[in-house]
Amino acid sequence: MPRNDGVDRLVARNCDLKPGKTSTPENAYAHNERKKESYSNPDIVPERTPLNVHFKSPGGTYLEMFDALEQDKIISTWGMKPDSTKLCELVFDVNSAYFFNHGGYEFAKQFYADAYRAAIQIVGGEQYILSAVMHADERNRAMSEALGQDVYHYHLHVVYVPVVEKKILWSKRCKDPTLVGTVKEIKPQVSRTKKWANVPALDEAGNPMRNSKGKPILRRSYAVLQDDFYNFMLSAGYTDVQRGERGSTEEHLTVTQFKVEQEQKRLASLQAESREKETELAALEEKTTQAEETLDEVSRKADTAQARLNALTPKLKDAEGFVEKYLGDPEKLLPEAGALEYASHYRSRKALPLVEKLKALALSLYRKLQDLRRDFRALQSKFDSVSHDRDIYKRRWEKARDENEALNAELVDYDSLKQELGPVQLQAVLSRSKSRQEAEKAARTVQKHPQQTSPGQDTR
Repeated sequence: MPRNDGVDRLVARNCDLKPGKTSTPENAYAHNERKKESYSNPDIVPERTPLNVHFKSPGGTYLEMFDALEQDKIISTWGMKPDSTKLCELVFDVNSAYFFNHGGYEFAKQFYADAYRAAIQIVGGEQYILSAVMHADERNRAMSEALGQDVYHYHLHVVYVPVVEKKILWSKRCKDPTLVGTVKEIKPQVSRTKKWANVPALDEAGNPMRNSKGKPILRRSYAVLQDDFYNFMLSAGYTDVQRGERGSTEEHLTVTQFKVEQEQKRLASLQAESREKETELAALEEKTTQAEETLDEVSRKADTAQARLNALTPKLKDAEGFVEKYLGDPEKLLPEAGALEYASHYRSRKALPLVEKLKALALSLYRKLQDLRRDFRALQSKFDSVSHDRDIYKRRWEKARDENEALNAELVDYDSLKQELGPVQLQAVLSRSKSRQEAEKAARTVQKHPQQTSPGQDTR
C-alpha cells in the first residue's frame, strides 16, 4: 500500500472471486456493476453512478459470461477441479490527490483507459475480460473535509478469466514418429494457479538467479504484476508516478493511503475526545456515588440516634414521674400509728427507717435522672450534628447530581454538533472560540493593568 509521503504510487492488486469467500462472483458483480439497492459504504454517492465508465460492459452476470465463453470454446476447463477458482479481479489504483491535482474526472478517464490496455496485456487478451469499469462515485471523505470541497476516489475494476496456454503434445501412439513430443494443439486452459505462479528472477544477462544453496530465486507473482503495470503506464507517458512500494506483502488496496491515514487521525481524535469526556463523566459519577454513600451513612447514623433517643425519652419521663411520686411529703407516706403505740416508738420504728429508705431512693433516682439527662443531651447534640452533616451532604449530592445531568446534556449536544458540523469544522470552531477567549482575556489584563508592559519592552 502506498505511503502518505507526497509520492504518487501506482498500485495493482489481484484477488480471487471464489464461492465461499467474501469476494464471490455474485458479490463482485453486484458491487462493480452497481446492482445493489443500498450500500454499507457511506462514501458511495448513487447520484454519481452514471459517471462510472465501462471500458468493457458485461453481457450478463460474470458466471453466465464464463459459461458462454466455455460453450464457445474460447476457454477450456479441461483438468479443472469443481472447486477451482474460475474468475479473478484486478484493481488498479492511485491516490486521490494525484487525480485531484491533474484535473479530476476527465484525467481519470484517460488514465484508466490506458490502464485498461495494460490489463489486456496482463490478462493475455481482451477476450478473457468480462468487465472493466472505472468507479467515479466513491467520495474521499477525509480529503473532501480537509479541502472543503468534494473529492472523489477513482479506481478501475477488471474482472477476467485466468487463462494460460496449455500445450498438448503428440503421444507415442502417434502414427507419425516425427510428431511424437511436438505440440499437437494449444488450449486456453483456465488455471488461476498457473496464471499467477511465481517466476524465476533473472540477472542483467537474462540468466536465472540462484541463492547460496544453488536453488533458483523466485519473484512473487504480485511483484511481477506491479512491475508490468508500472512499466506499461510509464511507457504510456505517466512519468510523474512511481511503482508501488517494493517488498510490500500487501495485496489489497481498498482506499488510498491519504484517506486511510486521515480517517485514522480523525478516529484517534474522536476517540481521545470521547475518552476525555468519559473520564470527566466517570469522575463525576464517582463523586456522586461517594456523596450518595456518605449521605446514606449519615442517614443511618441519624436513624440510629433517633431510635435511641426515642427509646430513652419514655424512660426519662418514667424516671421523672417516679421521682416526683416518691419525693413528695414523706409524712403522707407513713402508716397511721397504732392505738397503743408511743410517739417515740412510732418515730424510731416506722418514721425514721422509712425516711432513710426514701432519701436513699430519692438520691439514687436523682443520680439516675442526671445520668439520663446527660445521655439525652449528648444524644440530642450528636443527633443535631448528624442531621446538620446530612443536610450538607444532601446539598452536595444534589449539586453533583445536577452537574452530572448538565454534563450528560452537554455531551449529547457535543455529539449532535459533531455529527452536524463534522470533526474538522467543529475543530475549527473550537479553535476560533479559544482564540477569541484568549484575546478577550488579554484585553481585560491590559485594562486592569494599563501601566504594565510586555517582557523586554523599553520603558525609557
